Amino acid sequence: MRWGRQGNTTGHVCQATDGCNLSVDCDSSPADPQMGDIGILASLDPVALDKACTDLVRSSEDHGKIHLIERIDSRQGMHTLDYAEQIGFGSQQYELVRLD
Repeated sequence: MRWGRQGNTTGHVCQATDGCNLSVDCDSSPADPQMGDIGILASLDPVALDKACTDLVRSSEDHGKIHLIERIDSRQGMHTLDYAEQIGFGSQQYELVRLD
C-alpha cells in the first residue's frame, strides 16, 4: 500500500481512529481524555475519516467536546482537511455506515 497517486493508479490506505488523546508532542504523561467514546471509525479515505470524526465530535452532546474542539480549531485542523482535499489526498464527502 502507498499514499497518493502516481500516473493513473491510486494507492489504497486504510486508516482507523479510536479514542485518540490529543497530547502535544507525544507527551509521556498525557492528560486523561476530556470527552467520552464516540466509537471506532475506519475508511480508505483519510480525509473523509477525519472529517467524519470532527463532525461527530462537534455534533456530540458531550460537554467535554469543548476541549477537543478548541485544540482542533487552535491548530487550524479544518484548514488542514480543506488543503488535503485540495491537493487530492482525499475527499471530505462521506457516508457513515453503522456496523452492528
